Amino acid sequence: MEMISTSQHRKPWNKGKLVGQKAPFKLKEIWAIRTRLQMAGRSRDLALFDLGIDSKLRGCDLVKLRVRDICHGDQIAPRAIIMQQKTQRPVQFEITPSTREAVVAWIKQATLKSEDYLFPSRIHNSPHMGTRQYARVLEGWVTAIGLDASAYGTHSMRRTKASLIYRRTKNLRAVQLLLGHTKLESTVRYLGIEVDDALELAEQTEV
Repeated sequence: MEMISTSQHRKPWNKGKLVGQKAPFKLKEIWAIRTRLQMAGRSRDLALFDLGIDSKLRGCDLVKLRVRDICHGDQIAPRAIIMQQKTQRPVQFEITPSTREAVVAWIKQATLKSEDYLFPSRIHNSPHMGTRQYARVLEGWVTAIGLDASAYGTHSMRRTKASLIYRRTKNLRAVQLLLGHTKLESTVRYLGIEVDDALELAEQTEV
């Protein structure tokens, strides 16, 4: 019997999906999400959102944070350092006053101890929130303010503050350090700088 290849019937993994880099959030979108979470009294989500923006961590590192990683005694530290799962290199990040306030409120509400994960999972067989759950939570934030969820993802959180810092300072080396990239080329690609800057120059040039 003649063998029929199934490869022609196989659907491309990206068919019907928007692929490529996820968009960073704009300032007005950050405040729209933050305000909704504050008004709804969603302490965990507010702490997750604010810390995700501040830390610029990959989702896999953010969900594995323990209370002790960002606390000195009963106080949230203004700066923290963790080992990145992907690169096994340390990266530092700042924790702004408003984020510290949100995290403290969540720790108190959830009665978390120093050794506890900062964002425990609600699923019994998982000790901390998973990256898929994080992505689903973020999708809820995005759709709640009327954005297209397919254009945003967990990397939107990581890219947001880094993009704002680059736009204000043009300091690629600083952004590289903040993102924990080993190569400057990775930072350039990650931020899509060449394309964005080229378009900006084109917009400023009248013919």
